[in-house]
Amino acid sequence: MRSLADQTVEELGGRWSILTLQKRDHVKLDELLEQLPATSGEEQEELLNRICRLVFSHAFAEEAVLWPALRRTIEDGEELTARVEQEHQEITELVAALERSSPGDPDRPELIDRTVTMLRQDVRDEEDELLPRLQDAVDMKALRRLGMSWAVVRRTAPTRTHPIVSRRPPGQTLSALPLSLTDRTRDGLDYASRRVPAPVGKGLTAASQGLGALARRIEQLPPLRVGERPETHIPSQSRP
Repeated sequence: MRSLADQTVEELGGRWSILTLQKRDHVKLDELLEQLPATSGEEQEELLNRICRLVFSHAFAEEAVLWPALRRTIEDGEELTARVEQEHQEITELVAALERSSPGDPDRPELIDRTVTMLRQDVRDEEDELLPRLQDAVDMKALRRLGMSWAVVRRTAPTRTHPIVSRRPPGQTLSALPLSLTDRTRDGLDYASRRVPAPVGKGLTAASQGLGALARRIEQLPPLRVGERPETHIPSQSRP
């Protein structure tokens, strides 16, 4: 099997192939991660926000569209996708811990380093093993159909950490609408809060935090846990 990293757009099935779209996001993620060591303070916070918004919408679309297709078409797809879902869960928990920390916390640099390491490992597992297996199992038309479905889900997916929600349908699917609304509204509020006078910014930040509290209540809904596997299960009461 050839890694996606070594293939052209044509070899991957064209610009709308799921493989091309995945690789494009991976390249963008790598560019952002490369910038991270040279940043600090507010600049670093904004860059981390961009990384998280990319990573979590990308992963949500994988779990909704791509991994179910892999399980249907590859004999050991269940084992392969369970492993990558566990990686996604570890990344989500690391980022949740990072969000609870503040820029001056002594443990923060280590959290950032561990998150970057996990993100790079996840990309390699997908590009070197999972996605080439899918490429061998389906034709290019199927890759393009998956790509279009994945792109639609990605553009409307949640963009923040939700560690206790199932990583598989139907719970994962049910979480999409309410959590996407809270997350994307928060994204807009947070962006605006950094670009307006301080008194207004504080109000926008408070509104964003209120939506965050609402999202945590939504996460507790039992239907959103349906379909989860033991290795990605977090008891509701342990979620801060």
